[in-house]
Amino acid sequence: MALLLAALMGLAIVMVFVGMSVSPQPTAVQARLRTYGARPRTLAEIELSQPFGERIILPLIRGISGFISRFAPQRNVEELKRKLDLAGNPNNWSSADFLGVRGLAALITTAVVALPLVSFRAPAPNFVLFVVIAAVLGFYLPLFWLNSKIRGRQHNVQRALPDALDLLTVSVEAGLGFDAAIVKVVEKSDTDLSREFARVIQEIRLGKVRREALREMANRIGVPDVTNFIAAVIQADQLGVSLSKVLRIQSEQMRVKRRQRAEELAAQAPVKMMFPLVFLVFPSIMIVLLGPAVLIFMGQGFGAK
Repeated sequence: MALLLAALMGLAIVMVFVGMSVSPQPTAVQARLRTYGARPRTLAEIELSQPFGERIILPLIRGISGFISRFAPQRNVEELKRKLDLAGNPNNWSSADFLGVRGLAALITTAVVALPLVSFRAPAPNFVLFVVIAAVLGFYLPLFWLNSKIRGRQHNVQRALPDALDLLTVSVEAGLGFDAAIVKVVEKSDTDLSREFARVIQEIRLGKVRREALREMANRIGVPDVTNFIAAVIQADQLGVSLSKVLRIQSEQMRVKRRQRAEELAAQAPVKMMFPLVFLVFPSIMIVLLGPAVLIFMGQGFGAK
């Protein structure tokens, strides 16, 4: 009986907590009153409701970028904008924003290196040397990250190009126009290449000439295979050549190039395997095979009978 009463009391407590946690759904009138009847928020409340990155990090980056942009040559800014386009504009950063990111990274690495040096009371020459190295390294770390993003994006585009060309060829041979075939590629895949095709379609719908949109796409990607494909399409459009034949030839060439790249990577595999084999696998095998014998000889002595 006592166990039953305890179980009932526990169930009642659980039901009370569940009822308190489940809030009733507001009616349409209550939702309207919450929307329009509440007092307007102050500027401080609106600012605090924003994410931390937009409140603190983004203004800091823009302040640093404004300072660095005064001394950065215009050629370097344009080259940085070009690299951001090749990387797919990560986080929608402009060239000035990325300069701010580089400056912020330099400050962070400098602080991370300077604090231990100050705590250990390092000599002044060593302190200056390590701080300068940390600042330079921090300033160039975002650039290394950007270059890796560019290589990864170009690699993904290169891998997706043969399949996209096959779909374009099949769609055009089935009777679709080139723009409609590009829309099919955008619908059937979600890759960096399909997103660039989607941007081309948007620019064409906004009134840009197709060949200009395609040329800008080639400049944003920076892959020679894509550049050759777009040049062939533009030339076929200008000369009145059958677009389906051009696409068929381009798709066959892309498949051949993909096979050749696979064979090249397969040929490089034995050479790349030599380093882990020599420096990791072989020493481990030697330790496992010869280790017990060495221990026995060391314990008994080489001259023992």
